[in-house]
Amino acid sequence: MRKPIWWALLIAGLAILAAVPYFGTLRQPGPKSEPAGSPVSEPSPPAQQASPGPRYPLPLPALEAPLPALDTSDATLRNSVRNLWGDKSVEERFQFKDFIRRVVATVDNLPRRKLASRLMPVRPVEGSFMVTGDDDGYTIAADNARRYAPHIALLEAVTPSQLVTLYLRLYPLFQQAYEDLGYPGQYFNDRLIAVIDDALDAPDLDTPAKLLRPKVFYVYADPALEESSAGQKVLMRMGSENAARVKARLRAIRSELEKQSTNISRTR
Repeated sequence: MRKPIWWALLIAGLAILAAVPYFGTLRQPGPKSEPAGSPVSEPSPPAQQASPGPRYPLPLPALEAPLPALDTSDATLRNSVRNLWGDKSVEERFQFKDFIRRVVATVDNLPRRKLASRLMPVRPVEGSFMVTGDDDGYTIAADNARRYAPHIALLEAVTPSQLVTLYLRLYPLFQQAYEDLGYPGQYFNDRLIAVIDDALDAPDLDTPAKLLRPKVFYVYADPALEESSAGQKVLMRMGSENAARVKARLRAIRSELEKQSTNISRTR
């Protein structure tokens, strides 16, 4: 299991999303190298038929000023994050270069088996992935959950309503990035809600999951858990208490998004 990310759904939170703090690795500590300045791109998804309309339509944002072009929106995102959290230090947690494209690519991949770490919109949590046991069997160490505490606090420092308000204001940029990713005629908000639903289906683990380490990376000993989506593995990895808090926030964010959609449908 490689680097996951954290709730990129938060991403519905961060700028909505600017809170997708991303979550440690199941790899043993070691040097990491990534190409500097690599473009934000992903292999084109399978061809999609144009949708007759969004399942979860959103209201048009009331803008005091025009939105910037997608490719010049990084400064706007940085200012939005600063204004939302009121603390310049949170800026250090995010990758603002091509931020919206990173968010969209990451969200789209969360229900899949793998995530591309170079596309993450947030920086990794501090410290190394912690396990207990030996080659006969491992489990995720209880202390591993502490690594995510700053990110959980960041998520809970703003309300779902604040996050969704920011998301709505910037939604045209998310939609453009989604279509550019290879989904013309499809709707990013529909995808976001589907991704949240996938995350909420993550198994609730009462005890730490057992792991195996056949090579460099750890894998879940239970084949059913190992087949889980990348987003579900993020939640399974952070500890049951953290996962419950993230799920609670995701449910609240989903509720806010659905409320916006319901209000639009009623006015039609």
